[in-house]
Amino acid sequence: MSDLSTQTLAAAYLIHGEEDLLRLEAIDNVRTAAREQQYNEREVVVIETGFDWASLLASVQSVGLFADKKLLEMHIPSGKPGKEGAAMLQQLAEQLPDSTCMLLILPKLERQQLQSKWFASWAKVAQVYDAKAISQAVLPQWIKKRLAEQKLAIDNDALALFADKVEGNLLAARQEIDKLALIHPAGHVVTLAEAQAAVANVARFDVFQLSTAWMSGNSERMLRLLDGLAAEGNEPVLLLWVISEDIRTLLRLLAALKQGKSISELRQSLRLWGDKQTLAPQAARRIGVKHLLRALQTCAHIDRLIKGVEDGDAWTEIKHLFLTLAASTACR
Repeated sequence: MSDLSTQTLAAAYLIHGEEDLLRLEAIDNVRTAAREQQYNEREVVVIETGFDWASLLASVQSVGLFADKKLLEMHIPSGKPGKEGAAMLQQLAEQLPDSTCMLLILPKLERQQLQSKWFASWAKVAQVYDAKAISQAVLPQWIKKRLAEQKLAIDNDALALFADKVEGNLLAARQEIDKLALIHPAGHVVTLAEAQAAVANVARFDVFQLSTAWMSGNSERMLRLLDGLAAEGNEPVLLLWVISEDIRTLLRLLAALKQGKSISELRQSLRLWGDKQTLAPQAARRIGVKHLLRALQTCAHIDRLIKGVEDGDAWTEIKHLFLTLAASTACR
């Protein structure tokens, strides 16, 4: 979100998305601008199951003629306001109160919420900010830009190390950038040695990142994620669930494509979000039905290892399965 310090605060803002840091920064941006522009009252409402929407509407409509300007924050942690809430949100958007800046805060929204009437109503009157995740491909440039804002530069090797160490964790990345700004003077170029000394290994080893890693055939990144998950004490049963679901998705995808369906038609039913929309079809064709069915049999074997029915090390077998799928090509 752009700097609001020199702009007149809008009547409404809608902030949503999956990247926590960017969402928090956007919220703080609105709060700071509200304080600077004499919005002296701030009301925070957390909307969960059973929330009294009528009381909120009454509170909004009861603002007096000479009341202080107010920032009204509405947090919906689930992202789903429900039927009554959807109607109330639409009504609020259509009848924005005077002297009040409305800030609606939500997590990442699914397609159903983005296509809802209440969202469309807010999109017409509010400034909407989507805190999208920063992909690994874009992360180096994001880091470089953030360092430049601190009047620091960084050499290419140091930048590559930085991006690798803070993979998937922008909150940690910002902390490390702030740390470098404290250590070094303006105009300094961060070297590889300095990055190695200053940047902590704060990569968030997210189990769901494994899907994009193995589907793209990136064995090196996949092994790094697996080792990180093991070091963090994750149970192999969670990884088995992820890989089993991925394999079944690819099998369903191949069957549907064979029937002449398009990827766009299957995106919703198979939950092919983000990079998966491109990577899943590529992986399915690369591996083929025979290898995918064989992989499902391996999953059943690993399940028996986890339950103690058969002897063997589940982590070793899981790692071998991921490596096999990442390297597999369809039988010709």
